[in-house]
Amino acid sequence: MIRSLRLRLMLAAAVLALLFMLALLPALQKAFSLALEESIEQRLASDVTTLISAARIENGHLQMPTLLPDERYNLPYTGLLGYIFDRQGKLVWQSRATASQSINYRPRYDGRGNEFARISQDDGNEFFVYDVEVKLLGGKSAAFSIVALQPVREYQQTLDGLREKLYLGFGAALLALMLLLWAGLTWGLRSLRRLSVELDEVETGARDGLSRKHPRELLRLTGSLNRLLHSEREQRQRYRDSLGDLAHSLKTPLTVLQGVSESMARRQEEREQALMLQTQIERMSQQIDYQLQRASLRKSGLVRHQVPLRPLLESLGSTLAKVYGDKRVAFSIQVPEQARVPIERNALLELLGNLLENAFRLCLGQVRVRLQASPGQLVICVEDDGPGVPVDQRQRILQRGERLDRQHPGQGIGLAVVKDILDGYDARLTLEDSPLGGAAFHIRLSLE
Repeated sequence: MIRSLRLRLMLAAAVLALLFMLALLPALQKAFSLALEESIEQRLASDVTTLISAARIENGHLQMPTLLPDERYNLPYTGLLGYIFDRQGKLVWQSRATASQSINYRPRYDGRGNEFARISQDDGNEFFVYDVEVKLLGGKSAAFSIVALQPVREYQQTLDGLREKLYLGFGAALLALMLLLWAGLTWGLRSLRRLSVELDEVETGARDGLSRKHPRELLRLTGSLNRLLHSEREQRQRYRDSLGDLAHSLKTPLTVLQGVSESMARRQEEREQALMLQTQIERMSQQIDYQLQRASLRKSGLVRHQVPLRPLLESLGSTLAKVYGDKRVAFSIQVPEQARVPIERNALLELLGNLLENAFRLCLGQVRVRLQASPGQLVICVEDDGPGVPVDQRQRILQRGERLDRQHPGQGIGLAVVKDILDGYDARLTLEDSPLGGAAFHIRLSLE
């Protein structure tokens, strides 16, 4: 399927132009053929007139001069043949050029005046014939058919040459037309290219909306897209504000409950209930944070972000190195300086922050991030030299609330947040063994 609009228009125009030319070519050939035959008829009529003007009647017999005014009649092999027949169809004179020709033609003296025709011979040769019946010659009564002939091959050669020139001319005209159409379409589609550039800028966040510097046929489209962008931004902002208000309204009573649980914990007989209450309060708080992250880090419908990856990794690595300073983690980044990732910055920060925090927490002393690029895909690999994850447990830990590490507090929602973010960007998270000896989390991002 051809996906280029300009190529589609070019092919459609080329097909229409070719069909038009193929339909026009026979008509032009027919017109040229008729014009050429008319020209031959006029020339033969002029040649017959030459014969008539030279003929004389003396003592009831036809007399023709030895040399005619038209030298083509006097020279052999000129292709101009002249004959004079009497009323009974008997040949009474022929020009010198007919010496090498044997023409099977007998006129009918029937009062038709003159006739232009095309005759065929037994040997396959064809001739144009112009036959004129005369009743007066030099003012004297006569009855003769004066005939001039010309071989058709000259006409056919001229017509073939003309047809060849027509083909060449039409081919050149078609090529020139295609070049002009290409230039015209290139100029005409500039507005679509400009719109495409603006859409790319909107997707990358370089501009907020589309301009109105477009043809009026596109203004309705750009207006609709701008309204959609504006509506999406307002909806996302309202969504975030509502979630923030909800979180604030929930965390206030949770704080009060936390204070109550701490007071209860001071009494020995209520310490067990207080511990259970604190655990549930902490779980509720983490669930609120999780739902906030899940809702606010979704992919935008129209905006496509391109975030530099290496600076963000360096910032996260510096922060985590301070948090886990006692481990002296060797953090290496194998990412090109110009590498960019099609994820919103906050989502990417939350995504990599969760994975790197797990890697720093579980590693023995080495963490590595690599970027692998392939056609249509980017793969970010976060590796560590920790204990790794058993094969039969890998799918389970990607589920919300599932954890293998029981030595540190938490509800195991970090990887669930990661998976939710990647789901929003049509990406995949896989878990494999790392060459370092621990786990290797592979984030596979589609670039299409």
